[in-house]
Amino acid sequence: MFNVGLGDFIYCQIPGGHTDGSNFHVVIDCGTLSGEGYLKDAVPLMKQLLPEEDGKKRLDLLIVTHKHKDHMAGFGLPLWDDVAIKAIWMSAAMKPGNPQAKRANKLHELAGQALTQAAALNLGPEFDALFGAYAADNDTAVRNLTKNLPAANGIEPVYVHAGQSTDGDLKLPLKEATFHILGPEEDIDHWYLGKPEDSSISKLVQLADDGKIESFISAPRRTEALPGNVAVIDFRNLQSRMLSSALAFSEGDGALVNNTSVVLLIEWNGKRLLFVGDAEWQAKFKEGKGNSSWNTIWHRQPALINKPVDFLKVGHHGSINATPWGEGIERDPSSPYEPLEILNAILPQGSKAQAAASTERGRYKTIPEAKLLADLGGRIGNSKKYSPAFRAAGVKPETIKLYEEYEEQSFSSAQPPRTDFEKLTAHAAWVDILI
Repeated sequence: MFNVGLGDFIYCQIPGGHTDGSNFHVVIDCGTLSGEGYLKDAVPLMKQLLPEEDGKKRLDLLIVTHKHKDHMAGFGLPLWDDVAIKAIWMSAAMKPGNPQAKRANKLHELAGQALTQAAALNLGPEFDALFGAYAADNDTAVRNLTKNLPAANGIEPVYVHAGQSTDGDLKLPLKEATFHILGPEEDIDHWYLGKPEDSSISKLVQLADDGKIESFISAPRRTEALPGNVAVIDFRNLQSRMLSSALAFSEGDGALVNNTSVVLLIEWNGKRLLFVGDAEWQAKFKEGKGNSSWNTIWHRQPALINKPVDFLKVGHHGSINATPWGEGIERDPSSPYEPLEILNAILPQGSKAQAAASTERGRYKTIPEAKLLADLGGRIGNSKKYSPAFRAAGVKPETIKLYEEYEEQSFSSAQPPRTDFEKLTAHAAWVDILI
C-alpha cells in the first residue's frame, strides 16, 4: 500500500498465481488529492516489483474502483507507457452509456453544473477547496483508461459488477485463486439511487428531469463586485441558495460514486482478502431507498460477506462512513444493528486478520476517524501503537494536523498500520502486508 497522501495505490502479488507458474501481479487504483509528486514517486517503485516481458513491465490486472481523483489521478499522467497491462477492470458505473446508470450520470452532470455555477459567486476559500477537489480534471484519466491504455495493450476494458467471478465469466490467466466482485450491483440506478419518492437525492434528479430545478443551477459569472442591478440582500440569498444546491448535488453524487466502488474479494490458499474502495454504509438496507454498498452486499451476497476475512483494506482512508461501525449511534443495544453485525462478521473481536489504511490527516477533518481506527486496532492481529514509534523517531505528535481535535484521544491506542504515520516515523514509502 504505497504512500500517496490522501489516496489509494495498492499493489498485490499472488505467489505462483499465474497459469504459467509465475507470480500474478495486480494494481488497485492509483490516485491522490495530495499532489502528483506522490504518484510520480510511487509508480516507479511499483514497477520495480513487476516482471519484464518484451521490453516492458507486465501487469496482469489493473482495477479502478471508482472515478474519484484520489483513486484514478495517476492514470492521467504519462507513467504507464512502459507497462504491458493485460486486463483492466472498472466499476459498472463507469461504463460509457450504461443504460442502468442513466439517472446516476444525470446526478453527476447536475453536481458539476451546480458547483461550477456556485463557484462564480465568490463563496469563499472553503467552497473553492471543495470545488477544486470535485471538479479536478479527470477527463484525461478516464480517456486513458477507457481508450488509450486498452488500445495500446490490445485489450478491452471490462466493467464489472456484483455476482461475477474468475470462476465464471471473468477470465484471467489465474490459478489457485478466485476473484469475486461483491459490488456494485449491475443496476446502479435501482440499488444506489433509489426511487424518487423514497430518496431525497433521487427526487432532485427527478425534478431536474421535469425541468423544475434549472433556476437552482443557474447563476451569473464570477465577479469581484456585487452586481449593480441586484440588491445586496438578494445577492446574498442567491449565494446561499446556490451553495445549498451545490452541496446537495455534490454530496449526493460523491456518495453515489463511492457506493459504486468495485468491492473485490480474493480467495487464495484458504485466505480471504477484502478490498472495498470507498464503499459506504448506512443504518439499514431497504430496496428502493438508495442503499449504501456495504448494506447491499450484506443482503445480496451473504454467502461471501458473512464470514471473517484475513485482510481488510480500510475503506475511504479511514472515514467513519466507509467501515460499518456502531460507535456513537443512538440505538437499542438489545436489538440487532446491521452495521455492527457486518463488522462483527468480517472482523470479529480477537481476529488475527490484518488491515491497513492509506490515509493522510489534512484536507478533511474526520478522515481518518481516529476512534474507528482504534476500534479496528482492537480486532486485528497486525495493529500498531504509534506513540512509541513517534518517540523513537523524535517526531512530536503535535506536528500532526488537527492532532488535539481528532488524534490525541485515540493516539495511545493500537490501530491498523497507516501510510501517513509510517512515512512520518519510518520514512516508509509503503505499508507491506504479508498473508
